[in-house]
Amino acid sequence: MSETTALPRGGVSDSGPQREPAGPGAVRRFPNARRAVRAAAPAVAGYAAVRAVGLLLLWMHPGPGSALQRITTLWDAVYYRDVALHGYSDDLGMPGYENGVPYSSRAFFPLYPALIRAVHEVLRLDPGGSALLVTWTASLVAAAGIFALGSHLYGHRAGTVAAVLWGVLPHAVVESYAYSEALFTALAVWSLYAVVTRRWVWAGAISTLSCLTRPTGMAVAAAVVVAAAWCLVGHLRGRGGDVHWSRPLLGAVLAPLGWLGYVGYVGWARGEWNGYFRVQSAWDSHFDGGITTARWLKAMLIGQGHRSTQLDQVVMVLVVLAAVFLFAVTLVQRHPLPLLVFTATSLLIALGNGAFYAPRARFLVPAVTLLLPAAVGLAKARSKLTLAAVLACAALASGMYGVFLTFRNPFSP
Repeated sequence: MSETTALPRGGVSDSGPQREPAGPGAVRRFPNARRAVRAAAPAVAGYAAVRAVGLLLLWMHPGPGSALQRITTLWDAVYYRDVALHGYSDDLGMPGYENGVPYSSRAFFPLYPALIRAVHEVLRLDPGGSALLVTWTASLVAAAGIFALGSHLYGHRAGTVAAVLWGVLPHAVVESYAYSEALFTALAVWSLYAVVTRRWVWAGAISTLSCLTRPTGMAVAAAVVVAAAWCLVGHLRGRGGDVHWSRPLLGAVLAPLGWLGYVGYVGWARGEWNGYFRVQSAWDSHFDGGITTARWLKAMLIGQGHRSTQLDQVVMVLVVLAAVFLFAVTLVQRHPLPLLVFTATSLLIALGNGAFYAPRARFLVPAVTLLLPAAVGLAKARSKLTLAAVLACAALASGMYGVFLTFRNPFSP
């Protein structure tokens, strides 16, 4: 049975980007690790180059504070460092948004600070250096995963362009912060790649790790579970192919365990079943289905928001609108089912956040599947020089905006 049968494309028409043939042969595209690394090298190098532009612009900025000091201590970076060094705390000494609930570091999922602690203990680097080593390594792994996914579905050139596009997003600077976005993106995209190549147990296991990295890991788990369920339906209909039914079932069971385990642990540690959600409420983070986002967009677009002229809010509006448009494109082009589920769930989580000034654009950085339509379109450019010029201009623009977010913006990016 081909992958097209096992994992259908969504949408309403057969139009869209041309895909390379999928199936058992496609799974063996990279017969060995050396060939896989060689194939991904241009994409990873291109991603590293555009992020190097962003870091160079940060380094050239006169201040306040050095670039290295800023990217290791801004906002969430401090909390990740403290969790890595001292463990979790249920009272950070600051009153939260909800009366009686102080800020708690349990809002931050454990895998990223655990890796920081491991690097710190093994290599004896300072906490900031340990965090950056984890982040920058994860970002390269993510770029390789974006290439692998895009290449498998739409060809090597599209995969390469997709990896570079991820490095020139408006908020790509957070991929170089001591933040968890890079690690989460790496795990998410490799889990999706495992799904579309029908490596079900790997998909579920990597999804579990993504669920231990950020709460949005549930978007990855949803993609694995829905795709596995579709495969199991195929088995019931006698179209199971060469994959035993137990493997997608095991993948589906594994996929959400990280999220369920951590949320359950926080509830146990705090002595209340909804402990994690109480912690999130203190940070003014809760799900309202998009009502607050709609009000925020209205305020920004018609000028009723008191921060409507702030650059970060203007860019965030553009990013949100672009994300919704690109998701519509993926539906029309009928992208594979697990990608659609991951994208839709990521959008739902990011735009459903009830905090009025939630960093929605940053929340969408890991939604790399939204980049695939643009990557396929740019990959069709006849002139490599034109394509390189477009990406270089995007790298400069992203880098300059990253300087603003790092040194000038008074709010969390």
